[in-house]
Amino acid sequence: MITLTDVTKTYPGGVTALGGVSLAIDRGELVAIVGPSGSGKSTMLNLLGTLDRPTTGGVHLDGHDIGALSDAELSALRASRIGFVFQQFHLAAGTTALANVADGLLYSGLRHAERRRRAAAVLHRVGLGRRMDHEPHELSGGERQRVAIARAVAGGPALLLADEPTGALDSVSGQAVMRLLRELHSSGTTVVIITHDRELAASLPRQVHMRDGRVVDDSLRRKAPAAEQSR
Repeated sequence: MITLTDVTKTYPGGVTALGGVSLAIDRGELVAIVGPSGSGKSTMLNLLGTLDRPTTGGVHLDGHDIGALSDAELSALRASRIGFVFQQFHLAAGTTALANVADGLLYSGLRHAERRRRAAAVLHRVGLGRRMDHEPHELSGGERQRVAIARAVAGGPALLLADEPTGALDSVSGQAVMRLLRELHSSGTTVVIITHDRELAASLPRQVHMRDGRVVDDSLRRKAPAAEQSR
């Protein structure tokens, strides 16, 4: 699904956010990218989501060379293949949950009635069938995050990127959101969770640890030698 090869990212002023990162994420994985503030994980999110381009190195997503695509082609790729979930929800105030999700399909080419039908179906899927006519201020934090997840997956993306999806939630709501993300993964979606929460990361099948713009540990690499020794 995703391959990064010797990727660097340097910003104006000489600030290096990533320093030679190589990483492969297979289709259907559930992965945590974990690290403290300033470790480079947010820059990783931007590169994985095609929101930014590397300074050097290669990024391939679902068979596409990101460096070879135009801005318009990258926008089309994001719209069709990637869903985003952010800590702060980013829902439109004064707009119902149904409209928030349906508006996420504006660039899909679907007619208005079909966008609303799909939005209603995915809101039922995340347990908000009875809350779809409520506006964000009428919903709890956990409910707002589920609306945000519904919006992210309404178009059936192959890849879901979640940036600190439980960071603004209490523990009960956070657990409910993680159950939902696991269910989406079980249905075939590749899910990458960006987090500073080591406990959350440890609960997932694979953890990629970052520090100072580099990958310092990958649980998949640790498991591979052990599997070879057991044979």
